[in-house]
Amino acid sequence: MALNSTQCHIRNLILILLVLFSCPLGIHCDDELRTDNTFTISSFNYPHITLQPFDLRYIRVDLPPWFSAVSVALISDVDLDASTAEKVSKSVLPIICFRDGSLPLPDALNTSVKDPTNSGVNGLDVEQCFPMQKNISLKLTNEQISPGIWYIGLFNGIGATSTQSKMIVRGPAYSFTANISVEACTNSMMRGKFCNSTVYPLSCSISNASEVNKSMVENMVTCRNNFETVCVQEGVPKLYSLDIMNMVEKMTIMAANVTFQVTPINSTFGANDVNLMCFARHGALPSVTLHDYSCNLNKAPFVIFSPLIGRWYISIIPVNLTKNIGEAQKNDVRVCYSVESQVLECPSGKAGPNCTMNSYVLQTFLRRGSTPFESFYLPIGSVPSDSANFPLQPLLSNSSRIGEPDNTWTYFLLDIPSGAPGGNIHIRLSSDSKINYEVYARFGGLPSLDNWDYYYANKTRRSDPSMFFVLYESSDDKIDFYIIYAREGTWGFGLRHLNTSIVSSKGQTHMSLSLERCPRRCSSHGYCKFSFDASGLTSYSFCSCDRNHGGFDCSIEIVSHQGHVKESIFLIVSNAAAILPALWALRQKAFSEWILFTSSGISSALYHACDVGTWCVLNYNVLQFMDFWLSFMAVVCTFVYLTTIDEVFKRAIHSAVAILTALMAATKATRSSNIVLVIVIGGVGLLVGWLIELSSKYRSLSFSIGFSFNSINSLETIKQWLYNLMKTLLKRFRWGFLLAGFATLAMAGISWDLETSQTYWIWHSMWHITIYTSSFFFLCSKAKNVDSENQSPASGNYALAHQDSHRRGTRR
Repeated sequence: MALNSTQCHIRNLILILLVLFSCPLGIHCDDELRTDNTFTISSFNYPHITLQPFDLRYIRVDLPPWFSAVSVALISDVDLDASTAEKVSKSVLPIICFRDGSLPLPDALNTSVKDPTNSGVNGLDVEQCFPMQKNISLKLTNEQISPGIWYIGLFNGIGATSTQSKMIVRGPAYSFTANISVEACTNSMMRGKFCNSTVYPLSCSISNASEVNKSMVENMVTCRNNFETVCVQEGVPKLYSLDIMNMVEKMTIMAANVTFQVTPINSTFGANDVNLMCFARHGALPSVTLHDYSCNLNKAPFVIFSPLIGRWYISIIPVNLTKNIGEAQKNDVRVCYSVESQVLECPSGKAGPNCTMNSYVLQTFLRRGSTPFESFYLPIGSVPSDSANFPLQPLLSNSSRIGEPDNTWTYFLLDIPSGAPGGNIHIRLSSDSKINYEVYARFGGLPSLDNWDYYYANKTRRSDPSMFFVLYESSDDKIDFYIIYAREGTWGFGLRHLNTSIVSSKGQTHMSLSLERCPRRCSSHGYCKFSFDASGLTSYSFCSCDRNHGGFDCSIEIVSHQGHVKESIFLIVSNAAAILPALWALRQKAFSEWILFTSSGISSALYHACDVGTWCVLNYNVLQFMDFWLSFMAVVCTFVYLTTIDEVFKRAIHSAVAILTALMAATKATRSSNIVLVIVIGGVGLLVGWLIELSSKYRSLSFSIGFSFNSINSLETIKQWLYNLMKTLLKRFRWGFLLAGFATLAMAGISWDLETSQTYWIWHSMWHITIYTSSFFFLCSKAKNVDSENQSPASGNYALAHQDSHRRGTRR
């Protein structure tokens, strides 16, 4: 792995340890770090946000170079601890991830969500994720993390199925609120945990031409301390800062005019008894245990080849070698020295050791009609076209071959614009013959064999441990890979030439570098979508896959072709169960119910045919609306059918139900609560129908002026009324069919509850069968003699009136 990964290794490890062990129970750690040397430069409060299953949110945190600490307080309704989190499936596990410079992406590869004390960190390209907790409170200082842009990702479930399209998404949701504040030192020269460490910037100037070999370097920048000579006690660090603005060949740190002051004077004490240790770290303060590079300036100058762009911090500490551990101090040593740094920048078009390799700056070309930030890169001076390919041979023909065998490089520099870390760098090489190049990539600097972030050498040597390096094709004549969610800023790419002693082959090699929103256009198994983080400053892209695929690029086949055919048949053919209630309604001449059940079964079959990708007769949203609306109507009308009210009242109830169910189908039709709502609406419709029936059949019991209050107090009357009511109910229904209807309805509810993304096809097919079968049983449960009973009082009254009229006529 690259040497500079040590920085990120330790940085991320400290981050995780602080999160889980400094404040695991929500104990705020701010008080012990609060001093009067800091002030708040930004504070953001993120309101109550709910994450649905497989949902995610990103929070961007900007840390300026002068920041002192960042505080994060996050409160959620997640009730998990370390022991229970290991037992929860990742598909429903809420997790939180941190990443420096770009968005975390836990679904890229097999993300390990474990106790961080037992998990390692492998550098810049690895994020850290751990289970979400109820309260998280942490404070990270500029000694622990570097300035720049940090991203916090909150995910409600991860895995390949998180991007898979689902008709119904079920699972636990959780909510959170967050407050993030950034503090800075009141004095710009102060750094450290308590803003009590002074950092002296090295003032720089371009050296005279006589000091520079212009054939090798364009500029040599010499930086010195404003105080020419400093004297410090042994063991006392002195801190300096140096800004690297461009890609440079090397940075050299030297100590000049080194003198020693020993008390008491000891003639045997010499320069070799003191080490002038120098520690360097990019972006944050170095220490003896936390640094990127180290060297003894008393032995030789400190040289860093191809340093990263940005601010470097340098710590110089005199170490007395004559002092043994636990032994009383014999000599009081003060070391005086002056610090000087030289930064060598190669001429335009040159890079690498001694500026002997070719370097090209790539120009950005936006793709026409594409999503934001999608672009490709060509060498400056190239004629723009719609193709991102450019030939390598004209660029390599002038490459220096004076280097060692297999150590000749050609470099390319490109820039990822601010706000676009949610894009992916796509690198392709194709040749008419064998490709004789290795590809190395590094953010903020030129790559080499010792310093890189991602690389591809051959089929067996590549950046496979990195979840942000995805190789799609590897052959002798073609290389195709992506850097996922690349950091914004300058990237350096190096082509290492192999077999340079052999004359170039006849074939042509083309290279392509582009910034794409979704890898491989979601592998042609989904749609590329983009969104913004909570701040609205960062755009990121993601794939929404079809029903058969998943993964961040839709390349994982979740359902095979044979399985897809089987699932499609089950989901479509199971709607044939609607024939049972439809035929019964037709036989009973209940034409409105017949139309509803027939159209419900047909629309459901058409919707699922479109949902599984077989055939879409109409727009998907239209089919979904028709399926749910007609299904809701069919369930409710089954309840209304059990009443024996006039058609006028039925039409009124149907109209009201149609409006309510249409609103439910148009707004979040797939939510589970709709099932309960539909049954409640059906029960209300049944109750209203019975009330109308009772009010018209037994007028003497309702709203009658002649109703005697004495009858209420009469126990015998109440008993008789209850007896007649039970008798009516027993005659009204066929109780065997009614109990069967409730049993199948319960089975439908169980099927609905058991549906998951893996077993959806079987349980939803069972839902179709059981819900239509329950409607059939409910329709059959209505007794045939109900209507005749309702009509008998009317005909009896008519006959009685007819007889009375005849009798009156006879008397006349």
